Amino acid sequence: MNILFLTQYFPPEVGAPQNRIYEFAKRLKDNGHNISVITAMPNYPIGEIYDGYKGKKLVIEDYNGIHIIRTSIYATKDKSFCKRLRNYFSFTLSSVRSGLKQVHDHIDVLVVESPPLFLGWSGYKIAKKLHCKYVFNVSDLWPESAIKLGVLHNKLLIKMSVWLEEFSYKKADIITGQTRGIVENISSRGFKDKTYLITNGVDLNLFGKDKINREFIKNNGLENKFIVGYAGIHGIAQKLETIIEAANLLKDCKDIMFVFVGDGPEKPMLMNLKEKYGLNNVMFLPVQPKKNMPGIVASFDCALVPLKKLDLFKGALPSKMFETMASNVPIILSVEGEAKELVENAKSGICVEPENAKEISEAVLKLYNNADLREKCGKNGRKCIEENFDREKITKKFENILEQYT
Repeated sequence: MNILFLTQYFPPEVGAPQNRIYEFAKRLKDNGHNISVITAMPNYPIGEIYDGYKGKKLVIEDYNGIHIIRTSIYATKDKSFCKRLRNYFSFTLSSVRSGLKQVHDHIDVLVVESPPLFLGWSGYKIAKKLHCKYVFNVSDLWPESAIKLGVLHNKLLIKMSVWLEEFSYKKADIITGQTRGIVENISSRGFKDKTYLITNGVDLNLFGKDKINREFIKNNGLENKFIVGYAGIHGIAQKLETIIEAANLLKDCKDIMFVFVGDGPEKPMLMNLKEKYGLNNVMFLPVQPKKNMPGIVASFDCALVPLKKLDLFKGALPSKMFETMASNVPIILSVEGEAKELVENAKSGICVEPENAKEISEAVLKLYNNADLREKCGKNGRKCIEENFDREKITKKFENILEQYT
């Protein structure tokens, strides 16, 4: 098959969507399919076009054997809703105006990544022009998530977004959802016959406790420290100030160090909160290259996976869960619903109430004081991933679904 992906996010950017789409594209290519990607100039999460791409409206490149078409995007560090909309709309339009013109081969399937939801319109236009099947992949229910996070208030925009969401579902030949909650939500609206569960997953060859990065530990002065790690976006959905509050409760435990790896709009606030409390047990590190992450995650003694306390997140499965479990690292999960069910069934960590600093601190101490528990949770997590979330098997399932429709 000739498969075209449409996504706003793609490497060299780092993050869950970027990793997931690249891994799918890479494996489908390895399985003999021709893969192309229309994506934006890399700018996430710093809000600035990366060096080598600045000032360019179109870049055609090869990324590890995948044909990449990059079109312009309005990049901004301003996280106001209007600026974010401009960011989304700029690529929504450029992907059709500029990207489509660079697709010269016959395309069998177009796979569109949402969010941003606005690519649902772009996908429809591109699929119609190319006379190909249209797959709409939903990794987050939008606009529902934006409304419940307090990001989207305008009634007209909400009405338009709900219309666009339904439009995208109707026009898609196939809808894929990343969690059971997403699939059940979409299926309940009358799209059950064309909606499939395609979960996130992990490359089992990349992650494991044997990948531990001793240089990372040494270079950051973390020898003989119990590393409580968070690696990912520093955004409003994660409510990371709760972790700072937990660190404050444990500030007298000199062996315990909270390590934040990554970037995002909330990072300055978190750093200010650290200074306000005068904490020496919190460390902030910048975004790391994708190739470094397996070694960094494996270096954690336990990993934090938090989200805000919202019904919205009861159907969420944060991607960092899978990488942590694959690395034999125990999880402290402060997420309700589907994620909690997974961790409890796998016996791969400790689940606590979202936004509860006291419970997080108690879970950290429990793992700190019990090496046997850490080892059991780590082994259980790895086993669960091997049995259920091997990216190779998930890609094959996705490939089989595509072949049914082409």
